Amino acid sequence: MQVKKIPNVDAIRGGEKHSGELHLTEHHIIFVFAPTLPDGAPPPPNTPKAREVYIAYPIISNCFYRPCPSISGRPSSIRLRCRDFMFINFSISDEYHAREVFEYIRIRTCRLGTIEKLYAFSYQPVKAEAPFDGWHIYDPRAEFRRQGISTKSVDRGWRVSLINKDYTFSPTYPGLLVVPSKISDNVIKYAGSYRSRQRIPVLTYLHSLNNCSITRSSQPMVGFRGNRSIQDEKLVSACFSASATVEFNGIEAASQLTAEPSPASSQADLRGDSQEAETSDTERFEDELIAGNDSKVDSKTGKRLVYGAQQSNLIVDARPTINAVVMQAMGKGSENMDYYNFAKKAYLNIENIHVMRESLNAVIEALKDGDISRLPPNRELLQKSNWLKHITGILDGSALIARQVGIRHSHVLIHCSDGWDRTSQLSALSQLMLDPYYRTIEGFIVLIEKDWLSFGHMFQQRSGPLNSEKWFVVEKDALAGSAIPPGESDGRAGEAFENAIASARRFFNKNRHNDINAESDGDGLSSPPDDPSQIKKPAPGTPEASEATRPNELSPVFHQFLDATYQLLRQHPNRFEYNERFLRRLLYHLYAGQYGTFLWNSEKARIDARASERTRSVWDYFLSRKPEFINRDYDSTIDDRQSGRERLLFPKLSEVRWWYQLFGRSDAEMNEYLDLAAARDERIGGYAMGGMPGTFTSSPNNDSKSPKPPPSPQPPSLQLSKSVLTGVESAHEALTPDQRSAVNNPASLKHSASADTPGAFATNLAKIRDGVTGLDIGRGIFGGSGSNTGGSSGGGSSTTSKKGEQEMADMSTAPADTSTEKGSWGTTYDVT
Repeated sequence: MQVKKIPNVDAIRGGEKHSGELHLTEHHIIFVFAPTLPDGAPPPPNTPKAREVYIAYPIISNCFYRPCPSISGRPSSIRLRCRDFMFINFSISDEYHAREVFEYIRIRTCRLGTIEKLYAFSYQPVKAEAPFDGWHIYDPRAEFRRQGISTKSVDRGWRVSLINKDYTFSPTYPGLLVVPSKISDNVIKYAGSYRSRQRIPVLTYLHSLNNCSITRSSQPMVGFRGNRSIQDEKLVSACFSASATVEFNGIEAASQLTAEPSPASSQADLRGDSQEAETSDTERFEDELIAGNDSKVDSKTGKRLVYGAQQSNLIVDARPTINAVVMQAMGKGSENMDYYNFAKKAYLNIENIHVMRESLNAVIEALKDGDISRLPPNRELLQKSNWLKHITGILDGSALIARQVGIRHSHVLIHCSDGWDRTSQLSALSQLMLDPYYRTIEGFIVLIEKDWLSFGHMFQQRSGPLNSEKWFVVEKDALAGSAIPPGESDGRAGEAFENAIASARRFFNKNRHNDINAESDGDGLSSPPDDPSQIKKPAPGTPEASEATRPNELSPVFHQFLDATYQLLRQHPNRFEYNERFLRRLLYHLYAGQYGTFLWNSEKARIDARASERTRSVWDYFLSRKPEFINRDYDSTIDDRQSGRERLLFPKLSEVRWWYQLFGRSDAEMNEYLDLAAARDERIGGYAMGGMPGTFTSSPNNDSKSPKPPPSPQPPSLQLSKSVLTGVESAHEALTPDQRSAVNNPASLKHSASADTPGAFATNLAKIRDGVTGLDIGRGIFGGSGSNTGGSSGGGSSTTSKKGEQEMADMSTAPADTSTEKGSWGTTYDVT
């Protein structure tokens, strides 16, 4: 292996400076330095072994090169920000060497042209990894057999279909699909055209005790004219009715009319007094909104139904309501519940990939000086990032799904836009809450293989393993004579203003001619395009074009899934077999390009590329080092009668915190302000419940309009904490009750049926035009500039517009009341 060595290099990391030698290899930057002895420590008898810090090229997210002429006496600097949140600054006294290092790194990071030049294709496993074959850990037939679906077992309402065995039906879906037994492949074939990319509703999880299911799909192709598909309606109906009560694994499935499930200790008991006020309020709000006008009394016996005894099958649209409306303008959209009257539809307020990317960028901005300083992160920027708010929303939505399946004994269908970003997050996390198997190392691997790798996720687009030219910045030589500390301004406000104006101009111009990329899950709302002057685009139709990193399609979707899993692990430390470091190293290998697992977008793409023959699986790394990733506090006992050992597990939304180990900071630096705010709120709540002078309390069952204490403030980063559920929709009759019933049940939602009721085209047109004016996506659809909707656009448009406004206004949005590897220089980075 060729190694280029650069002597006399100073590196600053975490405010600590070390001198050493920089080694440049084909796939890594290696900084070699002698360990520093503590003050006053005697010198060791033998020369201490040099330490090494490895940086894989694909993990670099930004590289800033500041050249300084050697005669100036100041060293040139190369500053790296990495995707595993390592920040390091190299100072090189020789300007020629510095430029050589910068170009060497850039060529091997963003100018590879194809993923086949990544380390994964030349990596030779160490001896410990050789016996393992991570590519074949997941067997879909074995996993669904574990769930109770097999040709040799009792028919539980589901069967294995091979309609996609050659991936011609849906190239982004698995080759093996589990569908309702009573639905033929012919029906599936015709239903496919109604779902985006033919990603039809199929099974991903079947609950072993109550036979209730989680299915997943992409959005339906409703469009302006309210298209419908009888075959799709039959398929979804069959998914929601495949719940025959059978005896399985020696346990009789609970009767839906008599069972009273045992809630997890972390699950607020909705039938009694709450011990966790915020969590209980959020869950109660969600359950009441979903229940709507459902009867609480058995029509046959007249007895009050036990909570969880009545089914409430649910279609979960993970998008904000307005985003679903926008997609309807593009020929897609969301289900018209008049045709799916056997279920209700819940809209979640989980933002698109662009919002999540900008949120993480704000977090990085708060941490960006972590190389030169040990000052704490910028807490104001951390709060403004809304990162914890997004993680809380994803956990809340996943818990809602888990409650529907595990407690309310109901079926759930999940989708977002294309069904491979938010859908994968919600599907995997809800199964993590429902099934203890997925909390083992083997089970977690199977979960990722099934819901991310097999069902498809755009890893190339979201992770960008080939990086981008725009991430490499050469600062002007004119700066060499001035000492500008990182993070400070040099006073060139005029140039900064001009750049801002140019950026804004590009942003507002892009909607006139830039089509939404077909592989983006941005809900039709794209981010500003990249500056074409900085990017050399590969020729269209080439493999390089499909693999090239497009910065406006990057998003930390899988990162958020791991962060949400960390929150569950942190809150329930003895319920997981794997530890925090397991999740952290998994995020590292998502970007490092050492293994082939995360380099392709689908099962078909991995087979076509012969991934299992040409690369190693990342699971070889983890399984060969399994003792390092075992949680010493893990308790595998499952007993629904014993608190803390129940099968179900739910998040405590008020206790979501920063994953400080990942960011290379201490718990106090990242979370102290949140803990102090939570403790203050708890004291305030305790005083209010105890009857502080001047406050008023009232019983939950008191119908009088007694004053209530004001809600206590939320922790600074969670000031907008509320239910992620923003609206529930069902068939027209159920959601237009008379006035009396609406008064008696304020949780019901007055919202007329969508999509294709009489006059739907005109109503939808007005609704989209009036509701999305500010987004400037109406160009070419409504005509004109799209910026003026105040005037008349023809006969009857005013009436239709008001109708659309009322429909949007009636949609409920009522809130509920509610030791690290990067922490020190003394740690060697794992490369093998």
